[in-house]
Amino acid sequence: QVQLVESGGRLVQPGDSLRLSCTTSGRTFSDYPMAWFRQAPGKGREYVAISRWMGGSAYNQYYTDSVKGRFTISRDNAKNSVSLQMNSLKPEDTAVYYCAASTSRLILSEIRKTGNYDHWGQGTQVTVSS
Repeated sequence: QVQLVESGGRLVQPGDSLRLSCTTSGRTFSDYPMAWFRQAPGKGREYVAISRWMGGSAYNQYYTDSVKGRFTISRDNAKNSVSLQMNSLKPEDTAVYYCAASTSRLILSEIRKTGNYDHWGQGTQVTVSS
């Protein structure tokens, strides 16, 4: 049974940093896209960051505009995990953050769509408030 388990969410102040982690079990996703999505109260789920396998040991990273330069997605395939380093946090980053993994080698136009990810974690709450 495939499981994704997120951790690291908590209450922080504006300008703080936070690192979210997602550990997978049941199969490996080293050759497939993994992503972080988030959902704020009253809003739809949006992609935040994606790590997409490009062949060999190469990965490309993609970020939604609002987090570029502040967030970094990274993988540790030896630990079957993906992380999201979040710096300079803002109140508008407040949301439940979800880790997601696909079992398809998605093309670029597909990687931002929630429906193309087969496995999801339960979510971890990040609240940015003074």
